[in-house]
Amino acid sequence: MEFRDLKKQYQTLKPDLDRAMQDIAAAGNYIMGAPVKELEQQLAEYVGTKHCLTCANGTDALTLVLKALGIGKGDAVFVPDFTFFASAEVVALEGATPVFVDVDPETFNIDCDSLLEALQAVRDNMTLRPKAIIAVDLFGLPADHLRLRAIADREELFIIEDGAQGFGGQLRGPSSDGKGLLNSKRACGYGDIGTTSFFPAKPLGCYGDGGAVFTDNDDWAALIDSLRVHGKGSYKYDNVRIGMNSRLDTLQAAILKVKLEAFRTHELADVNRCAEYYTQLITGITRYSKKEINVAPPIVPEGRYSSWAQYTVRLSVPSGNGTFNREALQAKLKAKGIPTMVYYPIPMSRQTAFKELHRYVETPNAQLLSQSVLSLPMHPYLSREEMRSIVESLVSSL
Repeated sequence: MEFRDLKKQYQTLKPDLDRAMQDIAAAGNYIMGAPVKELEQQLAEYVGTKHCLTCANGTDALTLVLKALGIGKGDAVFVPDFTFFASAEVVALEGATPVFVDVDPETFNIDCDSLLEALQAVRDNMTLRPKAIIAVDLFGLPADHLRLRAIADREELFIIEDGAQGFGGQLRGPSSDGKGLLNSKRACGYGDIGTTSFFPAKPLGCYGDGGAVFTDNDDWAALIDSLRVHGKGSYKYDNVRIGMNSRLDTLQAAILKVKLEAFRTHELADVNRCAEYYTQLITGITRYSKKEINVAPPIVPEGRYSSWAQYTVRLSVPSGNGTFNREALQAKLKAKGIPTMVYYPIPMSRQTAFKELHRYVETPNAQLLSQSVLSLPMHPYLSREEMRSIVESLVSSL
């Protein structure tokens, strides 16, 4: 069994993927070929933004954004404490200071009350300028962008939406027909500027590294277009600023065009059906099992729609005082042919690279989640039989 079955996806999409890759090889235009611009137009239309600019990877996408916004030394950028290292790494690389904020224990996304507390602590300290919020759409679930927008507007902060795992997620809004029609934007389009990653295991992944930036701001888009190609001006040998080399290969763009069509026509809906069945199974089986460890399925609040980059359960001891051996549980499942992952075993603020950094607020939820989460195999091609086997094996192994 695969954790994210890219082999099965390839077999399903093989005719179109093979044709796309062969066409690029035959044409011989491997860097910034026509499929790159075509993909950018399709991605911008899908997300609901005016501009999409692809780049070499999701980390570069964040770096390009920080450069475009002029974020640097003396600036405070608020980052959730429970996320992948790159969300804060890029801040430090630009000379700014990541300020770690706690997360909601059920959605895993940035906690707005903790954000407000951290913001006040930074203002009271008076050594940093609050500049931006990196709102991570963790595990595919959009953050609470409505409340984040209210905070950002009031406090004059940029919202940088880190949608590396969130592509395809959405906020649901009211509609005239009363059916909760999805609104006009999707994840990566809710911040002032947003990013995503096309790492192979992401909801929309290529066959290598890739990333993208999304924005409605013409000036930022033009600046990022220059920065991603060595700070180019009117053409590539007219360098008007110091930039970087961060382009999406034509081959990856061609692959992503095929995968984007599958993603929007059936994969996103399929992975949501998988998540629904997973939750149904976990809720039903654990209700009647007398185990020393509880299993809580992930929560999707009303008004949000997840792209399910991961299906992450929370493990806990009913008494609240006991402990469990997560590594031993993983080993039991592995012996049964079931791969699992832990995202993330160490909160950002406890990473060695940030050990000297001042902590403005406590992050108990991030600490708890790092010790108690477990991600199960998740992708659009999971069968019901596979999910039933996974959940039954999980419960029997507790």
